[in-house]
Amino acid sequence: MNRKLYILYFLAFCWLLYTCSPGKTDEVTPAPEPYTLDLPSYFPKPVYNFENNPLTMEGIALGRRLFYDPRLSKDSTVSCGFCHQQFAAFSHFDHPLSHGVENRTGTRTVPTMFNVIWQQNFMWDGGVNHLDIQPLTPFTDPNEMGETLENIINKVQGNATYRKMFKAAYGTDQVTTERLFKALSQFMATVNSFTTKYDSVINHIGNVSFTYEEETGYEVFKAKCASCHKEPLFTDFSYRNNGIPYNTFLDDVGRMRITNNTGDYMKFKVPTLRNIMKSPPYMHDGRFYDIFQVFNHYNSGIEQSATVDPLVKNGLNLSGIDQRNLYFFLRTLTDEDLVNNQDLKELIIND
Repeated sequence: MNRKLYILYFLAFCWLLYTCSPGKTDEVTPAPEPYTLDLPSYFPKPVYNFENNPLTMEGIALGRRLFYDPRLSKDSTVSCGFCHQQFAAFSHFDHPLSHGVENRTGTRTVPTMFNVIWQQNFMWDGGVNHLDIQPLTPFTDPNEMGETLENIINKVQGNATYRKMFKAAYGTDQVTTERLFKALSQFMATVNSFTTKYDSVINHIGNVSFTYEEETGYEVFKAKCASCHKEPLFTDFSYRNNGIPYNTFLDDVGRMRITNNTGDYMKFKVPTLRNIMKSPPYMHDGRFYDIFQVFNHYNSGIEQSATVDPLVKNGLNLSGIDQRNLYFFLRTLTDEDLVNNQDLKELIIND
């Protein structure tokens, strides 16, 4: 009897040593929780391949934190969200040109950043051809975040919160460039805009209808603007010379810089008109702060050249009434859900 008790005590002691040993931790990490995007049926199929980067709650949360973390920049002052401000439809409201570390200035205005899963190429000149590598340019550009990938990886790997979040999202706490970029893609994939008055009217949601000015402005849009700003994304993602005069100070020739083809001189990506009233200044160099300045450009400011687009070569001939009604229609493209979405809101990171 005593021998049996001794064996039981011994086994219990061994179990206690095993469970309380310093290296013993619960290594079972729950699988990430899948996340499903709720996308409108009247939009085209996204070009982003989610099979290579399935959305998860943990991956999106990690991407959001990375997006708003200024420590990823060289001097810890500039985050992705510094330039892509939610209230400005993820563009930058008060600067014609982008601002970066050490108060440096870029050569282009900050483009809006939403509906990116429908985009094949990025930047004003299409110089980046995949969402998963898009952050490489702002991370390393000396006029933007100015940091090396090696330093960014070391900063993230050295942070206990990030290690925990990487483990939750990917199963281990190892930080790699691929994982970091794909987490950012997951967050950016959730930044979408399709809940505007225009969307409600077109899809007969509720009893929403255009006013007379909005309806008339919509007809002006379809006649004068829709060839380039195609519905429902309000861009055809093409590169066009819209007759904007060449800026000798910035020396920016647009897509020609990427292709080295003179046929691409002064061609820039056609921006979406969604949330245009939230995202001034306008044009690739932010030269216009007012939408009526844009209308005036298309009426009488076209600079003729060999590559100017035939659709605008002779001006759009917008009357004063046309401009007024077009203004009211463009206001219907504002997505208040996007600019007020709490799930996209800036995070204050202080750990």
